[in-house]
Amino acid sequence: MTSGIKDTAHAVEAAAVMRLLPARPRVLALGEPTHGEELLLDVRNELFRQLVEQEGYTTIAIESDCVMGLVVDDYVTTGEGTLDEVMEHGISHGWGAFAGNRELVRWMRACNEGRPAPERLRFAGVDGPMEITGPASPRESLTALHGYLAALVHESLLPCTAETLDRLLGADERWTDQAAMMDPSRSVGRSAEARELRLLADDLAALLDERTPHLIAATSRDAWERARQYARAATGLMRYHFWMADDSPGRMARLLGVRDSIMADNLLAAARRGPVLVHAHNLHLQRHEAAMRMGDLPLDWWGAGALVSAHLGEEYAFVAGALGTIRHQGVDTPPPDTVEGLLYALPEDRCVVDARRLAAVLADAPPVPRESSWFGYFPLDPAHLAQSDGIVYVKDMPPR
Repeated sequence: MTSGIKDTAHAVEAAAVMRLLPARPRVLALGEPTHGEELLLDVRNELFRQLVEQEGYTTIAIESDCVMGLVVDDYVTTGEGTLDEVMEHGISHGWGAFAGNRELVRWMRACNEGRPAPERLRFAGVDGPMEITGPASPRESLTALHGYLAALVHESLLPCTAETLDRLLGADERWTDQAAMMDPSRSVGRSAEARELRLLADDLAALLDERTPHLIAATSRDAWERARQYARAATGLMRYHFWMADDSPGRMARLLGVRDSIMADNLLAAARRGPVLVHAHNLHLQRHEAAMRMGDLPLDWWGAGALVSAHLGEEYAFVAGALGTIRHQGVDTPPPDTVEGLLYALPEDRCVVDARRLAAVLADAPPVPRESSWFGYFPLDPAHLAQSDGIVYVKDMPPR
């Protein structure tokens, strides 16, 4: 069996990934099983660089706030701002502080130097405007969307004035109360003001779509697409805040599902512009249903990758990330009867694995699921190996 497994593994390079696929997919997703490991970001950066240069991918997307990501896109396409400013204000979850993310943005800007605008590499955040501790206020997205429309359509077509939006929004602190994540009674998502704002967000988004030909002609396709990003963020945020205020047993599963549906919408929007490389957690990008536990509560939902795959079919490809050890987090050498343990026995420190071929090799002696000793790491599910197009395996995370 060891030789059979070895035959499925190849060097981590773009050509090895592309050989696993029937054709270049419109969306090529690279997952990771945990966040915050610089080595995984380094592997991503080199692989994405090769895929841009050799396969013509035109957008790089990461699991970061879609509205904040507009700051990064402005920087990499036009040089607006400084790298320090962009890393602080353009990437969410605190991930702007990671050297790998900084290097990605620096390289994208350098890649665009001297290129004509239509050929420039674009950046996209695909996550909603939210952190682990809760979502943002919808103010920025709603007011930006309203402002774009107010400057271009007759006021009689607008569902409200800017003053009405401001009054209904109130203080931003009402929307960003971190206690609401665990206590739905602290959320304003089902207040009378929030219900009205949810309808207004929907009307503004609909008006944007209805007036598309005029709006593109009056501004530009890029400006219109930016307004559509604000529309997706605004409607998604209002939906998320609504479920934040829910007190039913389905609350957390709905929140996870809403978040991933926002990610899927953002990813599909980026894909309409051209071929996309996206990097996020495996749970968000895998084709099969996501599952996790929060305390004693089992949760399941469909991630962004599953949703995008349902829309794009073979034009969506998923390469799962896997690793052997994260010893500084208590994740030691994997048991030899797990997928990670079998790959750990290979001599390479990192490799690209043909996931479907590996599943066939292991069919007569299926591996057991690896148990994670740390909540922040999600091992591969051996039952779903064949639903990945490939695996990028990295043996050991260096100590911090």
